[in-house]
Amino acid sequence: MVVGKYALFIVMALFVQTKPKVILFFGDSLTAGYGLSPEDAFPTLTGEQLIKNGKNVKIVNAGLSGETSAGGLSRIDWVLRQPIDVFVLELGANDGLRGLPVDQTKKNLQAIIDKVKVKNPAVKVVVVGMMVPPNMGGTYSTQFNAVFPEIAKKNKATLMPFLLDGVAGNEKLNQADGIHPNPEGHKIVATNVTKILMPLL
Repeated sequence: MVVGKYALFIVMALFVQTKPKVILFFGDSLTAGYGLSPEDAFPTLTGEQLIKNGKNVKIVNAGLSGETSAGGLSRIDWVLRQPIDVFVLELGANDGLRGLPVDQTKKNLQAIIDKVKVKNPAVKVVVVGMMVPPNMGGTYSTQFNAVFPEIAKKNKATLMPFLLDGVAGNEKLNQADGIHPNPEGHKIVATNVTKILMPLL
């Protein structure tokens, strides 16, 4: 009987060790991979890179084109149907492009993180920074850009300063709209995201 219990313990221990870390990417069209097949979007590519680096992960892509921070807040409860280990928050860009109040964006992002932490107390949060074009006005741009580091600091989260670093503004790495990365652009984003996630796993 003792041997049987010991064997069961070993099996359970092995199961725990091999259980993948669940990474939830929660964002807008950039996360969803607008204009591309899902396998070409940066969340999938990030998962592949992490696995190549010896990390046992499961990727959940909860990106939705056109999503605002308010929209994200309204659907986060539905998304949190399974336990997650890492939460990557990529929302706010559409708020900025529409010139929505910065305080409201900040409030929505904080509320999303609060809900995630209630369901997953040990979760590690990554806040992905975004920027708005200069035509939104200097004051608005400055206030908007400051939201993400403020949210990250408040929640002791990891900050990725700008999702499209090295991709934004490069015609060769973006689709015809000049906003959404093409497959090559998503590869660069994935490499940058992987660097952020590696120490958290």
